[in-house]
Amino acid sequence: MSTKAFQKIYTKISQITKATISLHATGVGNDELALVNGKLAQVVKLMGDEITLQVFGGTEGIPTNAEVTFIGKSPTLNVSDNLAGRFFDAFGNPIDGGPKVEGTEVEIGGPSVNPVRRKQPSELIATGIAGIDLNNTLVSGQKIPFFTDPDQPYNEVMANVALRAKADKIILGGMGLTNDDYLYYKQVFDNAGALDRIVSFVSTTDHPPVTRLLVPDMALCAAEYFAVQKNESVLVLLTDMTLYADSLSIVSNRMDQIPSKDSMPGSLYSDLAKIYEKAVQFPAGGSITIIAVTTLSGGDITHAIPDNTGYITEGQLFLRRDTDIGKVIVDPFRSLSRLKQLVIGDKTREDHPQVMNAAIRLFADAANAKTKMENGFDLTDYDERSLNFAKDYSDKLLAIDVNVGIDEMLDTGWNLFGKHFKREEVSIKQELVEKYWPAN
Repeated sequence: MSTKAFQKIYTKISQITKATISLHATGVGNDELALVNGKLAQVVKLMGDEITLQVFGGTEGIPTNAEVTFIGKSPTLNVSDNLAGRFFDAFGNPIDGGPKVEGTEVEIGGPSVNPVRRKQPSELIATGIAGIDLNNTLVSGQKIPFFTDPDQPYNEVMANVALRAKADKIILGGMGLTNDDYLYYKQVFDNAGALDRIVSFVSTTDHPPVTRLLVPDMALCAAEYFAVQKNESVLVLLTDMTLYADSLSIVSNRMDQIPSKDSMPGSLYSDLAKIYEKAVQFPAGGSITIIAVTTLSGGDITHAIPDNTGYITEGQLFLRRDTDIGKVIVDPFRSLSRLKQLVIGDKTREDHPQVMNAAIRLFADAANAKTKMENGFDLTDYDERSLNFAKDYSDKLLAIDVNVGIDEMLDTGWNLFGKHFKREEVSIKQELVEKYWPAN
């Protein structure tokens, strides 16, 4: 071992795998960064004086006598107001051609907020997407995933949420994005003139998979600056958490850890929880709300990644293609926001809970009518009307391309009730029917 300007340098590697190296070293901290033959690496395991580092660029070409230089700190991000409008890589380096951000250097991946310093979420986060705002209303400080098949346009949905959401800052954490996806986000934000309130951290498919592991912590470090220091409402969009978990799996398998369910590491629950638990509403007004994408393999919701995610988060938003209208909708049966009752009918119009419940019940009646039709049974007049209602409801309210305010969503709901049903068939309180039922 030698030292240079307080940095420890070692030249004796005891083990090399595809993604990790091991050596004997002292005075090294967990998560500390190092340079291995010029490649950035991070400490992932400490056993006495035996240290294991994951090498972000892979270990190819690294000899056993390579120089290992410990930098003496964990990954950091310079935080300041100048983050807004910028695109960065997983290490916090600019990838948009702009200058390096000057600011306060903060270690990423710090602890989540002590529960006694949290306030119960109570502020509405409107996204403009009716399938979310009407049926699965989001609340500031909430954590919620989109469960979606890989072929659904989830990047388009996330970009739309970023543009429409009523939040002070939007932080995008893109993991394993194709270059096309990255350029799509950049172009959409640029064209909308919304870059001034959006910060993006991106690891594309060109980067080694393990760099994805840094993206959520980078995004949340930036979010904490704006929420805590500036008391702003911050919406963090993470896509795709399945690719994040796959990277965890790659590293743990290469470290010869015994895999758990679906080849995932046994630490998957806590690895996901440390990200999602950063969602918080602060008493002073700042908040961090997290919406993440979890792609499903073959629609399998029992896979370890969505299964663990469901335990941690406060509901889920489920995207599916509606064959009747040929559009992608937010499925009202499989989607759930566990915190929506904190705001609907209170921060929104009085008729919101009743309209939401009546519409979903009538949509369920249509699903039953469809089953009858597929099994060759005759349909009643009510069945026919409920089927027509379901098509209109999907097209005008559940489809992800519907972008209106919540009051307009509610008015649309009443208009659909009036078009397809009699007043007594919708089972809504009489005083609300008298007040909101359409005149013609």
